[in-house]
Amino acid sequence: MRQTPLRPVQGSGAAHVVVIGGGMVGLSTAWFLQERGVEVTVVERSSIAAGSSWGNAGWISPGLCVPLSDPSVLKYGLKAVLDPNSPLFVPLTPDRHLASFMLGFARRCTPGQWKRTMDKFVPVNRLAISAYDELETGGVQAVSHDAPIMAAFRRAADAAGLEHEIELIHEAGLELEATEVDNATLRAELPIVSADVERAIRLGGQRYIDPGAYVEALASAVEQRGGRMVIGSNARALRHGPHGVTVEMVSGEPISGDAVVIATGAWLPTLAKPCGVRVPLRAGRGYSFSVAVTEASARPVPCPVYFPYERVACTPYGDRLRVGGTMEFAGTEDPLNPDRVDAIVRSATPLLSGVDWDDPRDVWVGSRPVTVDGLPLIGATKVPNVYVNGGHGMWGITLGPLSGKLLAEQMVTGVVPEQLRPFNPTR
Repeated sequence: MRQTPLRPVQGSGAAHVVVIGGGMVGLSTAWFLQERGVEVTVVERSSIAAGSSWGNAGWISPGLCVPLSDPSVLKYGLKAVLDPNSPLFVPLTPDRHLASFMLGFARRCTPGQWKRTMDKFVPVNRLAISAYDELETGGVQAVSHDAPIMAAFRRAADAAGLEHEIELIHEAGLELEATEVDNATLRAELPIVSADVERAIRLGGQRYIDPGAYVEALASAVEQRGGRMVIGSNARALRHGPHGVTVEMVSGEPISGDAVVIATGAWLPTLAKPCGVRVPLRAGRGYSFSVAVTEASARPVPCPVYFPYERVACTPYGDRLRVGGTMEFAGTEDPLNPDRVDAIVRSATPLLSGVDWDDPRDVWVGSRPVTVDGLPLIGATKVPNVYVNGGHGMWGITLGPLSGKLLAEQMVTGVVPEQLRPFNPTR
C-alpha cells in the first residue's frame, strides 16, 4: 500500500511534522521521525508524561500483549457493577455511548475473534523490544531493565486461566518463556510475595521501566536533537493552508507543519474523528500508587509481580513498589476515584507481605485509550498529511516506540509497513 511520501510544502529544506501529544507514543514518533531527517514540534497540553505514560506499570511485555477481548472478560460484566473490588469497573450512571461501546466490545469476546486479533498483534510483539534498543543506543538516556514477570496465584487452581492463555499465545506463533517456579524458589527470589500464595509461573524475556522517567528522557533526547517543545498548549482544531497543516490552539499562536500526527491518547477522537477516524474509543482508566517495602529481606524487589486472578500489577519503583490495577470506564476528565484505590489495596493486601499499606504515595489515575475492537489506530487519516498514533489500550508502553518507528517509516516513504496494515485508523 503506497501513499504520498512526506515532503516539505515549500519544496526545500527538511520536512516539518507537528506531533500532538507528549507521551510515550507521541515522543517515540517524534524521535523516529528525527532519525529520518524530519524536523519536529511536539505540542503537549499539560506536561511531558502527564497522562497514561506516567503512573502505569511500566512493563515492556510483548509476551503478554494480547487482545483485551478475552471471552473470560464477560464473566466480569455483572461483577463490574455489583462488586466494588472488581478489577473491571463500569459506573452505573446512564451513558448510551458507553453502553454501545460495551456491547460492541462484548460481541467481540469470542475465541475466534480473540485469535484473529492476536494474529495481528504477533508481528508487532516480536519487534517491540528491538525498538527500545534503538532508542537506548541512539542516545536516549534511560534504561529498560531485563527481567521476567512473576505471575503468582493465591490458589493454585487460579492459574488455569493464564495457562490456557499461554497455550493460545504459543498457538498464535509468539514465543513466550513460561516456567513453573516452586515455592522455595519463589520465597527466595520474592519474599515480598505472601506466604499464602500457592503457585507461580515465571514469564521470561520481558522488561520494565520507570515510565515517567523514561518518557522525560525521551523528551530530552528529542529536544537535544533540535525538536521544539510547546508545553501547556491545547490543540483545538486542524486546518490546511499554504503552509501545510496548521494546528489551531485554544490559546497561543497556531503552529504549522508539513504534516501532523495526533497522538493524544484517550483524547484522540476530538481531533481524529473529523479526519475520518470513526472506530469507537473510550478511556479505560487505570489506577496506581506506590508503597514502601518495609522488610529488609524484601529489598530490592528484582522483577515485576503480576497477580492475574486479581488483575493487580506490581513493579519495582526505586526503593518502593508501584501497585496498580483496575479498568474503569469513566470520563477522561473525571476526578480520581479513591474507592478504586481502596479496591486495589483490598485485593493486594493478602497477596503481598512486608509493605506499608498505611502510606500510599504517588496516587495516580490515567486514561488508557481502548478501542472497541482492541486494535491500535496507527496510520494516515482521510485528510491529507494528517496521521494518528494511538488506541493502544494497556499496551502503549510495550508498543509505543515500535508504533512510532513504523509510522515514521510510513510517513517518509509513503509505504505502509506490513505490520501496520491491520491498524489502519480509518478501517
